[in-house]
Amino acid sequence: MRRLPQYAALAAYIVFLAFPLIWLLSTALKTPQEMALTEPTWVPREPTLANFTDAFGEQDLVGAAVRSLIVALFSSVITVLISLPASYAMARYRSLLNRVALGWVLVSQVFPFILIIIPLFMILREMDLVNTLPGLVAVHVTFTLPFALWMLQGYVRAVPPELEEAAAVDGASRLRSIASVVAPLLAPGVVATLLFAFISSWNEFMFALVILQNPDVMTLPLTLVRFTGPEGVARLGPLAAASLMATIPSLIFFAIIQRRLKSGLMAGAVKG
Repeated sequence: MRRLPQYAALAAYIVFLAFPLIWLLSTALKTPQEMALTEPTWVPREPTLANFTDAFGEQDLVGAAVRSLIVALFSSVITVLISLPASYAMARYRSLLNRVALGWVLVSQVFPFILIIIPLFMILREMDLVNTLPGLVAVHVTFTLPFALWMLQGYVRAVPPELEEAAAVDGASRLRSIASVVAPLLAPGVVATLLFAFISSWNEFMFALVILQNPDVMTLPLTLVRFTGPEGVARLGPLAAASLMATIPSLIFFAIIQRRLKSGLMAGAVKG
């Protein structure tokens, strides 16, 4: 009974977080006539799957999802591959230069990204990377890398240097001690960073809107916007169905690695 208020608050918080998904599902299953009612209903009176068929029929959602998946996977993997050795160097080799670099990484996150979107577009245009997925991957890596670097160096600091010293006493080189001792201990942190980079890339809209102007290469967030007509009026049924389908991959990915993510976040909070 003492924990009843805590459980009630937790249940209310879960309902609050699940509200958008519940409303999306309810809207996706409604008919246009029911959505036009002045008094909204939670449970559809006449559930229908027409909105899902219309959504897949009007737009290439499968192709857009595949493109978003490709961009998110490449962006997240490249981000981790770059930030992992860099974060190790920043955590292990303490110097004024490293502190300045880490400070600049944090300061760079203060400025809104919209400030550099035009110069970035001009650079990509000169490199013939506009309307290409590699160009979008490069942009996503650029803007997920600073936070990933700051995040991973906290995990590296949580690994005692004595473990590497013991490996060196046994004759292991620094590279081998990093690969066989440090890297396995950083697995939870790598998973947490990977998830952050993946979700950031999967949901990113602003840079994709500027860089990808050809419908054949548009990612899923851009394709969802195409359910809005020229007058700015959105077709709520197909849009809700498509948005619900766009959310499912992130939920599945998170459900698969949630245990490693939890342990990774706890490990990263030990030191830093």
